[in-house]
Amino acid sequence: MAKTIMIVDDSASLRQVVSIALKGAGYDVLEASNGQDALGKLDGRKVNLVVSDVNMPVMDGITFVKEMKKLPNYKFTPVIMLTTEGSDDKKKEGQMAGAKAWVVKPFQPEQMLKAVSMLIAP
Repeated sequence: MAKTIMIVDDSASLRQVVSIALKGAGYDVLEASNGQDALGKLDGRKVNLVVSDVNMPVMDGITFVKEMKKLPNYKFTPVIMLTTEGSDDKKKEGQMAGAKAWVVKPFQPEQMLKAVSMLIAP
């Protein structure tokens, strides 16, 4: 059975690029446009990994990760932050929230897929 990855980003075009790369690598993809939207879609179904932006309207990525980690079904779900933020402070904040990897935009799909495969076996 294919692993499911949730992409959380307010940019539809970025979600599309990430989705195409992940589907091409054999993953199933769920999409959400911000942290609140993503939390609403975490309804108990198995999500093997989350790829989230940091800067989004409604609920930012770091707040989303903190909220997601409070949910028993998703406490151990690995998170990759995919963002334009490259500062060490933001990275540290992300790590403290529970993010396992940090990929800075613009990114190469191979770079992201490598991070994904390190966190979940296909």
